[in-house]
Amino acid sequence: MIRSEKTTEQRAGLVVTGGVVAMSVDGRDAAWRWERRDLVVVADRIVSATFPVEGAEVIRAEGAFVVPLQVESALRQGGRARAIEARLEPANPATFAVVRRRVTDQEIRRMLVVAPHDLEAVLVDGHIEARDGRPVRAAGADVADGAVSATWVGVWSDVSRGLDQHLLPTGRYTETRGGRVDAYTGRYWVRGERISYLDDSGFWAFGELLGGVLHHAGFVMTRGAPHENGPTSTFG
Repeated sequence: MIRSEKTTEQRAGLVVTGGVVAMSVDGRDAAWRWERRDLVVVADRIVSATFPVEGAEVIRAEGAFVVPLQVESALRQGGRARAIEARLEPANPATFAVVRRRVTDQEIRRMLVVAPHDLEAVLVDGHIEARDGRPVRAAGADVADGAVSATWVGVWSDVSRGLDQHLLPTGRYTETRGGRVDAYTGRYWVRGERISYLDDSGFWAFGELLGGVLHHAGFVMTRGAPHENGPTSTFG
């Protein structure tokens, strides 16, 4: 059974112990080996330390899999340096998910989608974004900040794939796919360059903003006016 201790969103130190961690094979970011090890987080980084760490918050992850929140198209855009930074290694950002089921290499590379009952925790830059399948903060609180809203809120489109993703100032999103309005709807949370989605149909998914381009689940989106004229979303 996976157990978590303490409930604070951020801490001076955190340890994920007992999990099986996805590690790159010989520096190749398309191949992974699974290694049982602890991850120690201080502030926003993974650090070189061993458990126990005095005063650290502990996520006990026996039987769970710890995977980086990388997005393949963002890694291609960011190049080798971005790929290296995404690895779960000391000095890199503490951005990863702890999942209570086996995760495939394909899911790590292309599209990690996790049901709430399978999600132990999500960390972004050392902050807990979700615990036990549930968000730790209200949707919309982050984009109430003007600078954050200016970066994220609006319509993001992948014209080549017929997608408009509307990130609303309420902390909700709705997607138009192939002209089908509200094809997916839910809540979202942003931190730094990362976005976490909790869809109303019952799954978590993730994305990354890099150089004004939003990468998510194989979609490569830029912000602007919707590329299709059609019915108005019930959430807009």
